[in-house]
Amino acid sequence: MVIVGRSFEFDPSKREQFLASRVDMMCNSRAEAGCLEYTFADNPIDPTRVVLYERWESQAHLEAHLAAMQGAPKRPDEVAPISSSISIYDVAGEHPLG
Repeated sequence: MVIVGRSFEFDPSKREQFLASRVDMMCNSRAEAGCLEYTFADNPIDPTRVVLYERWESQAHLEAHLAAMQGAPKRPDEVAPISSSISIYDVAGEHPLG
């Protein structure tokens, strides 16, 4: 399993527009083979922050997703973040907490 964690920083007045523009992307990504989770979410404590959480069955599934994203056209109304950071985590296994 592979987990992707990404955070974005925005002008607070642009955050809701960005999130609304990602609904189709979330739906499409979740329909891809190997996608277990794909969610953009606002941070209720920090109005400048949006988090992306992705979970994929394998690195190969993530790579196929990234290749498809490379070919996607840019939207004319694209909201650009001020900054972003991304980390990929390789997971050996999982178990319920508790």
